[in-house]
Amino acid sequence: MSSVLPKARSGAVRRAAEPPSERCPLPVPFGWFFVSYSEELKPGELRNIQYFGSEWVLFRTQGGEPGVLEPYCAHLGAHLGHGGQVEGEAIRCPFHHWSYNTRGWCTKIPYAKVMPPVTKRQALLRALPVTEKHGIVWAWYHPQGAAPHWEVPQIPELADPDYLAPQRGEWPVNTFIQELGENGIDFAHLKFLHHAPMIPTGTCRADGIHWHVNMANGYIVIEQTGPGLQVVRFTKGKVVTTMVSYPTPVSASRTIMRMGFTHRRYPEGSPEAQLAADMLQEQVGQGKEQQAGFESVDMIVWNNKRYRERPLLCDGDGEILKWRKYFSQFYVE
Repeated sequence: MSSVLPKARSGAVRRAAEPPSERCPLPVPFGWFFVSYSEELKPGELRNIQYFGSEWVLFRTQGGEPGVLEPYCAHLGAHLGHGGQVEGEAIRCPFHHWSYNTRGWCTKIPYAKVMPPVTKRQALLRALPVTEKHGIVWAWYHPQGAAPHWEVPQIPELADPDYLAPQRGEWPVNTFIQELGENGIDFAHLKFLHHAPMIPTGTCRADGIHWHVNMANGYIVIEQTGPGLQVVRFTKGKVVTTMVSYPTPVSASRTIMRMGFTHRRYPEGSPEAQLAADMLQEQVGQGKEQQAGFESVDMIVWNNKRYRERPLLCDGDGEILKWRKYFSQFYVE
């Protein structure tokens, strides 16, 4: 079981309420996104989730298959997540016990002598493609229902038993998901907002759905795949610590930011173990104020800023426009 950092307290949640739409003018992007930790969704369980600007019902069949469906029964519109039950490999509507599998097909109407012909031709409910990797249930969201364009990539550290179980944290953010990634290439803010001794240098590169950042000659290396997964590795000497970020858009103007922090197991008391612990504490410490129930300096900015589609930039602002061009491929006009 992974260790868990304290979540933001209820006060922080209230501060992250839905903002006016003009602050965040871009739509929800498409891609793979976190919807649950695997261990938090047991066989036979279901719950309602609010992501991608819509409500969904998340469930796991008795056989272990996760599913994400639109929540309203195709029959008379009853909500599957309020009184519904998982029965075998399907979720059952509370109203008349129509059943649907994880792909949205109606599999049973208990009182029908003849199933409606449409149930043999197509799914009746919208279902999001789902996969499980790294102890996470991922759902593919596309506003037009297009099939997945890529797979969730492997993250070696999360599959390696020689690495510690990740320390996890979760915080609501009052802005849209593109802004979180833009923070990672805004080198100048590290000096002025975070009081770094100097503005670090670095390079950024787009490669299809992938985004690469090398900051401070390899001290920080960022590998992003689509809008919903970012792996950040920090290197000092031979010691590497890893932060995995997997934010999920609640709506076009609200995001749940989640992170996991880990490093290799080193002999207790060794210099490597101490350095790794210090590095991990430095990374986790970025969320200390959130853990205490206060907004971090980044949160204060994110929760109150307005997106400038045509920002006034200068030569020290880094690759902000390159980042926005990369991210634009995940929007559907």
